[in-house]
Amino acid sequence: MQVIVTIDALRAARAAYGPLGLVPTMGYLHAGHLSLVAQARQENGATAVSIFVNPTQFGPREDFARYPRDMERDLHLLAEANVDLVFAPTVSTMYPEGFGTYVVLPSADEVLEGSARPDHFRGVATVVCKLLNIVQPTRAYFGQKDAQQTVVVRQMIRDLNLPTSIVVAPTMREADGLALSSRNTYLSAEQRTTAPVLYQALDTARQRYAAGERAGEALRQTIRAVLSSAPLVSPEYVSVADPLTLRELVTVGREGALLSLAARLGSVRLIDNLLLEPMA
Repeated sequence: MQVIVTIDALRAARAAYGPLGLVPTMGYLHAGHLSLVAQARQENGATAVSIFVNPTQFGPREDFARYPRDMERDLHLLAEANVDLVFAPTVSTMYPEGFGTYVVLPSADEVLEGSARPDHFRGVATVVCKLLNIVQPTRAYFGQKDAQQTVVVRQMIRDLNLPTSIVVAPTMREADGLALSSRNTYLSAEQRTTAPVLYQALDTARQRYAAGERAGEALRQTIRAVLSSAPLVSPEYVSVADPLTLRELVTVGREGALLSLAARLGSVRLIDNLLLEPMA
């Protein structure tokens, strides 16, 4: 496994491989990341993983400085997973002095995570665009947990004609339903016991949908009602939206819907989502 920190060295190493799968990460890897790595290995001749905590997607009062990092552990896990290339650039490599070009998708800033976190998706789109240009992967792998990110990246690739296919894998969960996230490490024991209510709220709405409910507001109210049963949880938003445009739905139609939410448990902010499959 080659661990590379410069763009020139990465490009030189990339030239030795044919089809390549890239798993972009911010490190502190968990089983969800490793499942993406396994899928990338299966579907490509070689696999690359990027480890970069991207400062441009964090707001001024967010957790960039304390975001969990453990490069030694991450590299051990990736070596065990038979990854070929690891790209671990510094901030100055990705954003050198004088950097001033960003990828902006205005519609992404109007809904869900975009409205809650100004400029977040400008940072996400920019760093993913840079990684795709640097690594030139055949396919790039993302988890469904970051649903809005996958919508943003797909639109960016389509709009900018980038020659990479996007693969979205299902959300990996703990046995009690909590979506895997590096931020779960911030949770206290009491918060960790409570946190599965996020998935339970979404799943309760999914059950109502399966039973025939199609009104968007009724499904949102179902999610809110379950969350309100947990005093430690402070919801930021609850959404029943079109899975492609992410606009809130009055009625769930043939395209199905994306159920999503963001909530705080103390200072810890978690997100989760479920897709409602199209039904008659």
